[in-house]
Amino acid sequence: MKNIELLAPAGDLEKLKIAVIYGADAVYIGGQTFGLRAAAKNFSFEDMKEGIQFAHERGKKVYVTLNIIPHNADLEELSSYLKQLKTLNIDALILSDPGTLMYVREHMPNVDTHLSTQANTTNYMSALFWYKQGVKRIILARELSITEIKEIRKQIPPDLELEAFIHGAMCISYSGRCLLSNYMANRDANRGECAHPCRWKYYLMEEKRPGEYIPVFEDEKGTYFFHSKDLCMIEHIPELIESGLNSFKIEGRMKSIYYVATIVNAYRRAIDTYLKNKESYQYNHQWMAEIKKASHREFTTGFYFEKPGPQEQSYSNAKYIREYSFLGVVLDYDSNSKIATIEQRNKISKGDIVEIMGPDIEYFVQKIDAIWDEEGDEIQSAPHPQQIIKIKVNQPVKPYYLLRKES
Repeated sequence: MKNIELLAPAGDLEKLKIAVIYGADAVYIGGQTFGLRAAAKNFSFEDMKEGIQFAHERGKKVYVTLNIIPHNADLEELSSYLKQLKTLNIDALILSDPGTLMYVREHMPNVDTHLSTQANTTNYMSALFWYKQGVKRIILARELSITEIKEIRKQIPPDLELEAFIHGAMCISYSGRCLLSNYMANRDANRGECAHPCRWKYYLMEEKRPGEYIPVFEDEKGTYFFHSKDLCMIEHIPELIESGLNSFKIEGRMKSIYYVATIVNAYRRAIDTYLKNKESYQYNHQWMAEIKKASHREFTTGFYFEKPGPQEQSYSNAKYIREYSFLGVVLDYDSNSKIATIEQRNKISKGDIVEIMGPDIEYFVQKIDAIWDEEGDEIQSAPHPQQIIKIKVNQPVKPYYLLRKES
């Protein structure tokens, strides 16, 4: 069986480490300029350096986004930014603009280039065009079916890689080319500043009846007719692998480390199960159960099997479903005393029933019978952000294991 790359989002250094530890083969990150997630923390130069070293020591890859659609003023910074990137051992640059590609090919000819989904590649002729420009991988538009992906794979050279999103938020505009944010909030979505107006409440107003706000869909909470469900393909791993894709991409550079760990871990297990023996492969419902423990909207398979219809939109609200709370990260564990050191992320209290998850274990349930602070004093709860505490656990744990609790 061929290898399939599981590509995870990393909005900052901590998320990069979590993604790698929980099973990602590669991560995509953004510097503090030229990426399409300006609201993410993103990476300083020093964080990039540390993150790349961390990933490479574990045999994983790091791709850097350079995928804004730049204006003239943006290009003034490009030269100095690329000079910095040259000093790092990055595995590829993700870009969408032809001029940026030309500049990168001239100044960083030894770095692989991946074409962003923002370039809207929906057919094999476009893929062949970009291949002739030196592009190593095409990140396909989200608007393609599995049948169309298979056709593209047949018509392109074997060394041209194909990547596609398999999980995360969907955009109501064609591969993210949205003008609503720019028009309504003066924030350019194609320069990393999307205000997500597709998640806002809307009513219909007829020209000759100003002030009359008519619900497009009867609901007292408002109307979200631009609001897409989230993509989730965990139930369709065989179809994805057999389509000819090389890389499965998870969306979410602005999500939490708990989200990254949960989603990556579930897809890692599903992919490995199929690659191990496709003849005996059986979908495990526990994978979806795990995915639903991270914050999410209702799920859809997007364009993979048919054009989305009305059922692919969420008309009632734009809120996330949060069935579990992320409580903390394991920092250390003493096997003699069975005491784990935890960095708190949400309030932890004595008596809580928590689940502890890790990349190499099935999660287990633990009751917190006692909590100690850093000085060794017993406390009833840990309410302070990133408070360091100690608890006793019944099974061995490792650094980067996570604690969660059902809401």
